[in-house]
Amino acid sequence: MINNRLKLVIFPIILYNVSGDLYMRLKDTFFYTLRENAKDEDSVSGNLLVRSGMVKKTASGIYMFLPLGLKVKQKLENIIREEMEEAGANELAMPILLPTDVFEASGRLSSFGADMFKLKDRYNRDYLLGPTHEELFVLAAKERVKSYRDMPFNIYQIGDKFRDEARPRYGLIRTREFTMKDAYSFDIDEAHTDIAYSKMTKAYHNIFNRLDLDYRVVKSDTGAMGGLLSEEYQALSGIGEDTLVICNSCDFASNLEVAEVKSDYEKKEDLKEIKLVHTPDVRTINDLVNYLNIDINDTVKSLVYNIDGEIMMILIKGDRDLNETKVKKLIGALEMNMATEEELKTITDGTFGSLGPVNIKAKIIADNEILKMTNFVCGANKEDYHYINVNLKDFDVYKAGDIVNINEHDKCPVCGKKLSFKKGIEIGNTFKLGTKYSEALGLNYLDESNKLKPVDMGCYGIGTARCISAVVQQHHDENGIIWPLSIAPYPVCLVLAGTSEEMVKTADNIYEKLKKKGIDVLYDDRNERAGVKFKDMDLIGIPIRITVGKKLNDGLVEIKTRDNKINKDIKLEEIYDTVKELIG
Repeated sequence: MINNRLKLVIFPIILYNVSGDLYMRLKDTFFYTLRENAKDEDSVSGNLLVRSGMVKKTASGIYMFLPLGLKVKQKLENIIREEMEEAGANELAMPILLPTDVFEASGRLSSFGADMFKLKDRYNRDYLLGPTHEELFVLAAKERVKSYRDMPFNIYQIGDKFRDEARPRYGLIRTREFTMKDAYSFDIDEAHTDIAYSKMTKAYHNIFNRLDLDYRVVKSDTGAMGGLLSEEYQALSGIGEDTLVICNSCDFASNLEVAEVKSDYEKKEDLKEIKLVHTPDVRTINDLVNYLNIDINDTVKSLVYNIDGEIMMILIKGDRDLNETKVKKLIGALEMNMATEEELKTITDGTFGSLGPVNIKAKIIADNEILKMTNFVCGANKEDYHYINVNLKDFDVYKAGDIVNINEHDKCPVCGKKLSFKKGIEIGNTFKLGTKYSEALGLNYLDESNKLKPVDMGCYGIGTARCISAVVQQHHDENGIIWPLSIAPYPVCLVLAGTSEEMVKTADNIYEKLKKKGIDVLYDDRNERAGVKFKDMDLIGIPIRITVGKKLNDGLVEIKTRDNKINKDIKLEEIYDTVKELIG
């Protein structure tokens, strides 16, 4: 036991020098890179982070952060801490093993469903690995809040979350274990929450600007979080999972799933007699348009879904795509899935490809545009047949609303001008939660009139690993990562490109002097060819490279920036001033 304890004490000396700084001589540290692309990574960022030795996948959606990657992560988290504390938030730490009863009380145990990792302890009590921590923050706040005088305050953590993603992908962008900064503001009413929300908005802009990210703030669905308002911070990227709808003329920006459709489509004409027509082998809207030689605007899609256990039909115009998020919000549903053939038989004898609303034995949900159509064409619930000249009088509509995706040819719902679509990676989100969680969990306060009222809350999240991936997606070239100075594992790398005694001595001196002046330097003193070292430094993306090589005979060293904007020779005595100027 004594020997084992001694080993545990001695081991850190290998990694840290006496000042406590991370040891920065590559020859003596854990460092590696991969020459070949990672076979199981489906994004540029995932591939480069694995190849550069920043992270390593241990299972689907689960990664370890290695020394260089951890340093990037820590720098990012420090930026977040600085801006959060500037905004008046206080950091704490929450457990990741949570009892299920608090999620039952808030009503979210069912809404998260299969995404939760659930387990039992030795006494058969139910626990879960925290997918989010709203409930726990409310419990913490209850210890402080008794009166209106106890607010406002904002508390946050930077901690791990666990969600059993069905399809982990894109490296660190969608994983099963991830680190998140989540903050919560507590106020007496919505007006005061608006003040806290504004402070967090400013902090978020500061954070993402310091990361040199190209991002947009868009309106989004509140989802399982609930509440009054949700906004997402989306880093623009071709691999983004979210589609952003952006107006080119005004400030309108929205996630596709909540972008409002303000259609000016309307067809008014005298109602005609409904007729059954033979349409052999017609299964799709395009088949129907071609067979009957009609305009797609005169067609209606009939979709059948199982919505919270009830089979319903949904009607949208033939050129539109259904937005399931809007449907669920319209009728207050939790879950919806396309009906199976067995489920379809409970409402009609028709088959998929021949469905329509006439004589259907199900509730009908219609998009707003359907209400403006006359004499349209739809399925007849009979194989190889369709109805023409169908009108609203021929069926009953249970609910109607905006339930389709906006298209690029649609007009901006704010100014009516042209829209554009972009892909984005969600790196942060903010919510005005209102009193949803405080009412569910009994977080109340006595106001100035001594009346009991629920606390008003705001929630503010940032995915740290997603930020790292977004930075790499936006900042790389064919040679590797190009880190911004703010989160580069090291701002400067020193490459020893020779083996002569003078080169080694000079490089050692440069390294020690830069360290003494407070500049973090990665010193590549490995017994490798210069070309190998250059490739590795480009791959891991160090912003500034100093090379001690053959030009030392002339009293010169090379200084080069990773973005290739600077590549020149300087005198030895100019190194510190040049580096200081580049770092800023």
